[in-house]
Amino acid sequence: MPSSLTALDDFNVRMSACERCSRLREHCTNVAAVRRRAYATWEYWARPVPSFGDPNARVLILGLAPGAHGSNRTGRPFTGDGSGDFLYPVLHEAGFASQPKATSREDGMRLNDLWICSVVRCAPPGNKPTPEELRNCAPWLDEEMTLLKNLRVVVCLGRIAFDGLLAWAKRADVLSSRGGYDFAHGAEFELPNGLRVITSYHPSLQNTNTGKLTKPMFLSVFKRARVLAESAAKTKSSAKRARSK
Repeated sequence: MPSSLTALDDFNVRMSACERCSRLREHCTNVAAVRRRAYATWEYWARPVPSFGDPNARVLILGLAPGAHGSNRTGRPFTGDGSGDFLYPVLHEAGFASQPKATSREDGMRLNDLWICSVVRCAPPGNKPTPEELRNCAPWLDEEMTLLKNLRVVVCLGRIAFDGLLAWAKRADVLSSRGGYDFAHGAEFELPNGLRVITSYHPSLQNTNTGKLTKPMFLSVFKRARVLAESAAKTKSSAKRARSK
């Protein structure tokens, strides 16, 4: 029986070879060919971006999609662009990341108790995937959720990520209706299977530069995620001890 690390490594290899969405694959390839002047010497990743983190994580960050000159360039979620420059220092302060700065897959970054993925795995034009592209990518999230054996909390970054999680919950028969699950920054929900969900504004430059999302707002989300993860673990442990008596 493969370990969770082996299973998730295999998942990333297969997912990174996905060719389901011709528009997205063409866009990622074109971006890598043209590049920005600041990244002229980079060899862009330009494929579906692998998930990243601790395979035993209790907390999952679910984002929207890779950035064209961020993750599509570096090959790691939220690495190499403004969103990552805002996210990783917060993760470091909350105890989830080994360092505050993320620049490349070789920068030594390690995540503790945290896994990061997105509802769309390729950079979409204008950061706007089509409904068909969201559907095409959905099976990858379905599989990934089954591989994260210790998952207790999901932090959804933005409305599209939240919609993607609810769509997963319906496909997995965790949820029969979306009624009562409304997106708002800092909102918390518990799904019928016990999975806890926190919603947050996305750390895009549009949100962070305008003050819609501030560092204290964002940090409070991840501090709360840690509390919920530890609380869920204690509840599970207590239930296990009760059954063994």
